[in-house]
Amino acid sequence: MKQNESSVTSLVSAFARAYHSQYDTPKIFDDFIAKDLISPEEFSRIRENMIQGISFFNQEIAQKFQDHPNEMLKWITQVQLSPTPLARAAFCEKVLLNEVMLGVKQYVILGAGLDTFCFRHPELENRLEIFEIDHPATQKFKRKRLADANFQTPSHLHFVPMDFTNTFSDQSLLDEGFDNNKKTFFCLLGVSYYLTKKELSSLFNHLFANVPPGSSIVFDYADETLFEEKGMSNRVENMLKMASAGGERMQSCFSYDEMENMLEKAGLLIYEHLSPTTINERFFSDRSDYLTAFETIHYIHAVKK
Repeated sequence: MKQNESSVTSLVSAFARAYHSQYDTPKIFDDFIAKDLISPEEFSRIRENMIQGISFFNQEIAQKFQDHPNEMLKWITQVQLSPTPLARAAFCEKVLLNEVMLGVKQYVILGAGLDTFCFRHPELENRLEIFEIDHPATQKFKRKRLADANFQTPSHLHFVPMDFTNTFSDQSLLDEGFDNNKKTFFCLLGVSYYLTKKELSSLFNHLFANVPPGSSIVFDYADETLFEEKGMSNRVENMLKMASAGGERMQSCFSYDEMENMLEKAGLLIYEHLSPTTINERFFSDRSDYLTAFETIHYIHAVKK
């Protein structure tokens, strides 16, 4: 991953969260800080790129809204960009806040990008140590964004530069003050698709080898229909094409039994599983806009025995 690639990926994700926070009602996940990490020029540029690319996503919509660019942007953002990032973040943070009440002391975010949890929950400063793991280029980019927006990095936020998809380094975490004896919550969102099954299994084993029982993880994964399901307005197929065009081809999908067996080998039990239908009912019901749960994407909360 190059500096520029990491910047674009994290910026587009932040754009989707910022757009939702500012323009969508009701809120699925309100990241009211995301907009502070994107300059007005970048927001405008991403907006224009999305609108100009409407024909790639849907020719009919491009024609229908050719004189209404804001409606084009709303369609692209709500149909293609936002559903999974918003709902999985909402699920993850609800589980995390409950786990903190149950004694979790450490939160490890794998592939943090421009995550803003630490700044949205200052009340946890003395209760939760937060470790953000991501590619060194992405973290350098984020640090600059925080500085530009005049955010002070609090003492309980630890940056751990690491390409964890290649080789996970326990020592890098320990050097930042991570304690293997404390109950820990891990977050792995938007990552599993890009790893081979062997790499994902190895990562689970690494993460939970030394932490105490009761430690847990929330992650999303694609089911076995990933490479066959086209989805509403071909959005699943478009997701695969965009990933390939961006140089990060989606590699893995799993049946529920396959995922359950992989977690079992790492000493984990599935505590909660959300299918696309369940996700739709929980996060997208009673809406009058385009937002609906993504086909093929599931969420899991798994706990170490």
